[in-house]
Amino acid sequence: MTDLVIRNALVLDGTGAPGHVADVAVTGGRIAEVGPGLSGRRVLDATGLALAPGFVDMHAHSDLALLAEPDHLAKVAQGVTCEVIGQDGLSYAPVDDDTLAAVRQTIAGWNGDPPGFDWNWRGVGEYLDRLDEGIAVNACYLVPQGTVRMLVMGWEDRPPTEAELDRQRDLVATAMREGAVGMSSGLTYVPGMYADDAELVELCRVVASLGGFHAPHHRSYGAGALDAYAEMIEVSRRSGCPLHLAHATMNFGVNKGRAPELLALLDRALDDGCDITLDTYPYLPGATTLAALLPSWASEGGPAATLRRLTDPSARERIRHVMEVEGSDGCHGVPAEWETIEIAGSPDPAVVGRTIADLAAASGRPPFDVYCDRLVADALATTILQHVGHEENVQAIMRHPAHTGGSDGLLAPAKPHPRAFGTFPRYLGHYARDLGVLSLEECVAHLTGRPARRLRLRDRGLVRPGFHADLVLFDPAGVRDTATFDDPRRTPDGIPHVFVGGTAVIADGRHTGALPGRALRRAPDGTTR
Repeated sequence: MTDLVIRNALVLDGTGAPGHVADVAVTGGRIAEVGPGLSGRRVLDATGLALAPGFVDMHAHSDLALLAEPDHLAKVAQGVTCEVIGQDGLSYAPVDDDTLAAVRQTIAGWNGDPPGFDWNWRGVGEYLDRLDEGIAVNACYLVPQGTVRMLVMGWEDRPPTEAELDRQRDLVATAMREGAVGMSSGLTYVPGMYADDAELVELCRVVASLGGFHAPHHRSYGAGALDAYAEMIEVSRRSGCPLHLAHATMNFGVNKGRAPELLALLDRALDDGCDITLDTYPYLPGATTLAALLPSWASEGGPAATLRRLTDPSARERIRHVMEVEGSDGCHGVPAEWETIEIAGSPDPAVVGRTIADLAAASGRPPFDVYCDRLVADALATTILQHVGHEENVQAIMRHPAHTGGSDGLLAPAKPHPRAFGTFPRYLGHYARDLGVLSLEECVAHLTGRPARRLRLRDRGLVRPGFHADLVLFDPAGVRDTATFDDPRRTPDGIPHVFVGGTAVIADGRHTGALPGRALRRAPDGTTR
């Protein structure tokens, strides 16, 4: 007798194969058998429901949320059973005391900075040990290249010395040996963006030698987007490191309808033998920090130096010219479009939900002055939504065989992007069922089996005997995202049951309080377990 039998479910096994009705037996936290007429100590009738592997969020910003609020309802209610954190080249390990303080301030807009929080780690292994103390979902960690560079070189915009490069190599290798699954880069965020391709290639060679992959936030989503993607492919070729393109979108007016050019670029590289995957979120607006739009030189030296420039008239005028006339690297080479920039998080609730253009019109002041003064008032911690996407690009990219799902969800802002609460049901409901962009089976494969292969999860990501019972039951006819831009913290409909390692975390649509998740570490054989 097994522990649990899920009876009469439409099994979508994560490979993209046609679904079939079967029973699934679970015992000892793993799938014991898939077939008809199974029996167990407990039976869950799943008639009318689909059963899939738990969804893998390939781009999550839950680095603190998992520890501060380990029940993690925002993600587990979507059916997510594994997240990839440490994204965009900035996270909280490896650090020393000074670097940790700087990172906390730099990405407070992403993740918050909880009062009284216990920052009792410095290395990657110690951080993963904290996750093991009890979280709702599993997590994989990417060593953040920007944090590594900050730890070695501070905020300086220059090439590393050979000794500094050796130190960075050592830190990346140590992080990988302690369990990181790869390396992220934030090449529109300081200080990671100060690294040139040669520096990235050297670090990626270390990652490749230890079985990991590189997940870059490339240098431009605007006028230089295709060149930025090509640059990352070339880094992959030169280093031999597998490439996973984070939030691989084509945004801003200059890229309307140009997704086929990106996909052709990827296909040529794949045909040449490159190992490439990507993730996207199923929404048009993006989200980031307000400070990320600054030109890179304005952030050299760290947050204190940035704030000084924002209050210096001559430096401020230089910033204005770059942002409004030339198009800064922080704005992806596109002159600032103030009407597209909406405040999502700020200590001042009166500005949340309003665009920079709207705030400027209401105050009778130039938008650029409103922008700078908001950064100073919030000590750079302001977060934003950017309304710059294109539906035809979103749909074209999600059809690609290398595509996987990632929420890029920031949980800390007062008005977060609804993708933090709605990405996975939106794929299943809006794009697969309602629009038919993907079949249901193919959509599930994009969210489960394919990301599991990229992460080299040894026995997760498929409904298969012997695999961990990370499973989600959803209603194919009723699953839908309910989070909106006006009310972004609403959990989805149609996902009544979620299991992590065979333990029910969501049962009958409610969180059970169970915390069976843990850190999944890269092992010496290159698999993740």
